[in-house]
Amino acid sequence: MTQLGLATAIVDRATYDRTVTRFREARIVLPTFAQLAEPSRIPAEVRAALDGVDPDAAHPLNLFRVHWYNDARRAGTAAIPEHVVLPEELTGVKAKIVVALGDRFPMIRAHKVLAAYACLAPRVVTGQFDPTVHKALWPSTGNYCRGGVAISRIMGCRGVAILPEGMSAERFRWLEQWVADPGDIVRTPGSESNVKEIYDACDALARDPANVVFNQFCEFGNHLAHYQCTGRALAHLVETLQGAHPRLALRAFVAATGSAGTLGAGDLLKERYGARIVAVEALECPTMLSNGFGEHNIQGIGDKHIPLIHNVMNTDLVVAVSDRSTDALGVLFDAEAGRAYLRQRRRIPPAVLERLPAFGLSSICNVVAAIKTVKFLGLGEDDAILTVATDGAAMYGSEREKTIATRFGGCFDAAAAGETFAQHLRGASTDHVRELSHADRTRIFNLGYFTWVEQQGLSLADFTVRRDQAFWRGLRDLLPVWDDMITEFNRRTESR
Repeated sequence: MTQLGLATAIVDRATYDRTVTRFREARIVLPTFAQLAEPSRIPAEVRAALDGVDPDAAHPLNLFRVHWYNDARRAGTAAIPEHVVLPEELTGVKAKIVVALGDRFPMIRAHKVLAAYACLAPRVVTGQFDPTVHKALWPSTGNYCRGGVAISRIMGCRGVAILPEGMSAERFRWLEQWVADPGDIVRTPGSESNVKEIYDACDALARDPANVVFNQFCEFGNHLAHYQCTGRALAHLVETLQGAHPRLALRAFVAATGSAGTLGAGDLLKERYGARIVAVEALECPTMLSNGFGEHNIQGIGDKHIPLIHNVMNTDLVVAVSDRSTDALGVLFDAEAGRAYLRQRRRIPPAVLERLPAFGLSSICNVVAAIKTVKFLGLGEDDAILTVATDGAAMYGSEREKTIATRFGGCFDAAAAGETFAQHLRGASTDHVRELSHADRTRIFNLGYFTWVEQQGLSLADFTVRRDQAFWRGLRDLLPVWDDMITEFNRRTESR
């Protein structure tokens, strides 16, 4: 299981020793997962040093900002995770839809940098990755490859982004500024739904032993970091909201599948509050909903397969959202005419309007799915739904231009704003929502066989063990082990 990032001891002592030397020379210190879950545990001297560090710089101390508690400036620490509670004027429902803001994370303004750190750090402290020799390969349809490139650069190694050529132009412009060589951006055929083509590119590159693939879809560090760090941050939000509204009950956690890492937070929220776990996908590619396939533009939720780290047997609902909704709402939330309509006609509070730039395409997808979930479950004013805004609108300006040109005849005006609001927010319905039975979960789980056993060569035993919730509970024992190994690794890098 070392190929899945599950090692708990040093695998290669020579690699470990070389890495210690490299990190000592570069003055790199690694945060523990406990520190990223509760930044108050970060040493005071580190917090003080962070005051002078640009959150967008490739600076080692920015590793200590890979958490949910960055403030709006992304330079300080907030008392509770930055979030917005969407009002009924926007959502059309009385239940509180609470959105944690992922664009407060450093370097890439997306929470995927947490997943990248969670995949690389355990490999470093177990002697499986040598920054003096290896390249880190980051397969992604969204922000994970940007997070991987940023973390790689901080750790003094080459990071290679592998992503579909049809992703937004802004992603590629960002990568061009961060990679060590233009050849470290590998463009694969297709767009959001073409994950298999990414895997094929990784298989070809992995023939070179200097290339190490960090596949977010099967690296359990991704799941565990979100279980602990994202889950506890969201639980803190729940407790804060309940302090002001004691009758408030958390009914569901909603997240687009993507790599399924973020859904790991749902396991913690379900244990603590009995919240249902809602997995979201694109209607144009309804893999979980109906074994379907297709193309879509909800960038960041690559599909046509079931991620290995998706705890399918603990998932309660599946919701599909159309990219026609996310594309149109992306324009509504950004365009001057759209924001004027929301302010003047819908009386959306200024504090909410100010946070709309924090919603990228997959973030909007999560919001629409949350509205659909509220309506499906019949929730009211004492109920809450939690979700996340994975990234902000900054990565999608070119996509909004395309939408205005193709959907709105080159002009998005007040009439278009009203129609978009009515159709895609007030019009969000309970269609394409399925509450999962045991048979449904089993069907979705079994779909993963074709990717992981037949295509990727995982053993049948390692595939099927994931049916049992005891497997997922057992994974959590890795976190304190990794933290102890990180602490020891840091001790060695700091010694002279």
